[in-house]
Amino acid sequence: MTSLKSYLMAGIAGVAVLATSASASAETWRYAFEEALNEVQGVFAQKFKEEVEANSDHEIQLFPYGTLGESADIMEQAQSGILQFVDQSPGFTGSLIPEAQVFFVPYLLPQDQEQLNEFFRTSKAINEMFPELYAEQGLELLTMFPEGEVCMTTKEPVESPEDLNEVKFRVMTNPLLVESYQAFGATPTPLPWGEVYGGLQTNIIQGQENPMFFIESTKMYEVTDYITCAGHNNFTTAVMANKDFFDGLSEEDQTMVNNAIEAAFDHILEYQQGLHETSMEKIKEAKPDMTFTVLDEEQRKPFQETASSVEEAFVEMTGDSGKEILDQMKADLENVTK
Repeated sequence: MTSLKSYLMAGIAGVAVLATSASASAETWRYAFEEALNEVQGVFAQKFKEEVEANSDHEIQLFPYGTLGESADIMEQAQSGILQFVDQSPGFTGSLIPEAQVFFVPYLLPQDQEQLNEFFRTSKAINEMFPELYAEQGLELLTMFPEGEVCMTTKEPVESPEDLNEVKFRVMTNPLLVESYQAFGATPTPLPWGEVYGGLQTNIIQGQENPMFFIESTKMYEVTDYITCAGHNNFTTAVMANKDFFDGLSEEDQTMVNNAIEAAFDHILEYQQGLHETSMEKIKEAKPDMTFTVLDEEQRKPFQETASSVEEAFVEMTGDSGKEILDQMKADLENVTK
């Protein structure tokens, strides 16, 4: 009887060891992003979480904007390893990785959605050159993706650079974006996102830019009266992992993470189809007297003419590495716009 009891106890202990071993291999990974759960970055993050949890024993904890601080805070947490994953726009990463500011050269990216999506899928600059620059900052660049055409929201109509004269225009803390809006004729004013609505409400600033879905979801239309789409840019964001964390994963887990990123990338491009127009309709319904303006080719010319000076400023800021990135991006864009 004693031997049978000992045998059973040994068996239970063995099962416990196996269970402990299995649970030890299952980890909880933290992922922070710069938007709400129902906005584009949040939708991407939810799809990534779904894919990881369906194909591994790991769990993903999601932290939308504000839960862990401002953009600078979540980047520091990702670099230090407190966060395993982070989604952050080059608009904020630009001070850390100056070459990432290339996405703020106006009129560089195409407006055609299919061409834009193909560029992000196939670009040598994005998929081969940028990962090396991010790695130098302790980050594994997993993907970059577009979030939608950027439009300006202002208190007065904008049809030319002259209309932006002396307008205090909120920009992200990004030197090249400052340069770009100076070239447009505005007075660029860097502000953390948490201060933008109140800044517009109290007239500390008189304008800001964002994709249409974000203007709608954050209710920027409540504190501005005009939305102007000049075709000058498409908001870009980047998903990264802490490099030490990623390099420490098994080959199987690295493949699983990359597959989850690829699935989320495809999902978010499909999700965005028609999002710009749907968001416009929601704004019109909420504020019927909101004025929307899409500048025609003639009206865009004075804005487009500023692109060369911003390009020169970018190369001056970033040197040879920035010029190589810019040249490669132009070559990549030429491949998809032929």
